[in-house]
Amino acid sequence: MRRERRMPNRGEENRLNKMLYISGSILALAIIAFVVTFTMYGNKLKNNSESSLTTEKIADLVPSISEEDDNTESTSTEIGKTVEESKNELENNNINNVVTKNTTVDNNSTNTTKNNTKTTSSKTTKSNKKESTKATKTPDPTFSKPVEGEIIREFAKDSLVFSNTLQEWIIHEGIDIKADKTTVVKAAESGTVKSIKNDPRYGITVIIEHTNGYKTIYSNLLTSEFVVENEKVEKGQTIGTVGNTAVFESADDYHLHFEIWKDNVAQDPTIYLK
Repeated sequence: MRRERRMPNRGEENRLNKMLYISGSILALAIIAFVVTFTMYGNKLKNNSESSLTTEKIADLVPSISEEDDNTESTSTEIGKTVEESKNELENNNINNVVTKNTTVDNNSTNTTKNNTKTTSSKTTKSNKKESTKATKTPDPTFSKPVEGEIIREFAKDSLVFSNTLQEWIIHEGIDIKADKTTVVKAAESGTVKSIKNDPRYGITVIIEHTNGYKTIYSNLLTSEFVVENEKVEKGQTIGTVGNTAVFESADDYHLHFEIWKDNVAQDPTIYLK
């Protein structure tokens, strides 16, 4: 009787053990499935976070995305932007680039225009200066006879004239105008008295400077007390009287020895006298 009672207990124990084993196996499988599922989900989250791109990178990918079909558009949506948004951004960037280029071109054009304006202005200023210089150029002086009388000895710079005093042929850088002693000598043109001297050859001499490099010389004077050095004289103003103080022309009649020089070169007075 005791053996018959133990047999049922062992059967129940086996069934219990079997159930525990099955339950444990199911629990283990559930845990494994949970771990696997959690791992996969974590990797997916990681991949999704790594696939998040910056605006600049997405803009770089736009050309290739725009060539894909509608499936690509859905993929782009997962990244964070649609193809239309990327296209719009690309178009805006292109427009900004065009505007920037146009602005640069306009600036360059403006600078070129300014430079051309400056160059033109500079040329105009120089031209105006030249025209002003021409317009304000002082005319050459016009000379009148310092005394009235006959010319008894001509200008002879490139030839020779005979000197009655020296009894030889000499050059003559002026003209001798015959006039009585003490005849008033007048300034042939307005100017400034440069010097008054007693020349060892031509006696008492007055030199007057005029404009444009001209000067006149009045020699063989009796006196020069009418003017002083650095005095400004007017045309026709008395500067002295005719005398006979020129040693080189003492044998001649009373006369005025008169010379005209231009830039320190003797000129023929008869060409200028009017």
